[in-house]
Amino acid sequence: MQWSWPGAAVGAIIGLGLMLVLAGLPVWRRPDLIARVGPYVSDRPRPSRLLVAASGDVSVHKALRPLLHRLGALVGQILGGSTSVRRRLERAGQPTDVEGFRAQQALWGVLGGLAGTVFATTRVWSSGTSLPVAVVLIALSVGGGVVARDQKLSRDASKREERILAEFPSVAEMLALAITAGEGAAAALDRVTRLSRGELSGELGRCLADARAGATLPQALQGLADRTGIPSLARFVDGIVVAVERGTPLADVMRAQAQDARDAGKQLLLEEGGRREIAMMIPVVFLVLPVTILFAIFPGLSLLNLSV
Repeated sequence: MQWSWPGAAVGAIIGLGLMLVLAGLPVWRRPDLIARVGPYVSDRPRPSRLLVAASGDVSVHKALRPLLHRLGALVGQILGGSTSVRRRLERAGQPTDVEGFRAQQALWGVLGGLAGTVFATTRVWSSGTSLPVAVVLIALSVGGGVVARDQKLSRDASKREERILAEFPSVAEMLALAITAGEGAAAALDRVTRLSRGELSGELGRCLADARAGATLPQALQGLADRTGIPSLARFVDGIVVAVERGTPLADVMRAQAQDARDAGKQLLLEEGGRREIAMMIPVVFLVLPVTILFAIFPGLSLLNLSV
């Protein structure tokens, strides 16, 4: 019996489909012994998602991590200031892993040193720069990389504080509305955390996690004030803590705190406007005013030249 080309193609397709079906049966991908027995012999329970902290490891290859940690320890011995680094890491919302941050500083220093080496080598070969000058350039590049990582941490902390201050009046208003509606302090914090997104709502969620883990609500809120270090937010937390501890009507306190938050936001806008006004004077004084004076004087100078 002879097969035609269409019949042979259909038969090949059917055979390939049967092979794929057989390959996909559960018999052929049965789990191994470790996958079946592992969940029953694990001696460590799964931690709560509310208590799991973000990993502070350096995002580099595992082979380079020990070397970077040694270099980071050397950087920490030279620079010091571990308390300040930990404080700025908390303000920036990053894991408080000082060793990991020092390793990142070492990595930035190594990258800066490589860039400085390339630049110094180019200068030596092109313009005949002396070797001591090249060594100084490389050392400055390494130091610049280390300092640049430290400055980036400070900028990250400042930007996060600005975002928290921008969110603060709205969050205070929502808390005041929730408490005025009859909810307690913890329930109002939970509602605001679920309905809002941002840095401040994340910090409030961390406060709730601390409270559910065993700390009292005043202690959790005081931890929020200590982590952020923002004076207006610290005053807000102090008002809530005093109201909870002494039994003061919380709704009135929250409304007053929300009004203070709005006033603080207006004050910040006025201060920012004053700084921008001073900055706007620079192009006016050094660019627009000289050009205006030049246009006013140039016709008279032209006439004087013609008369002479």
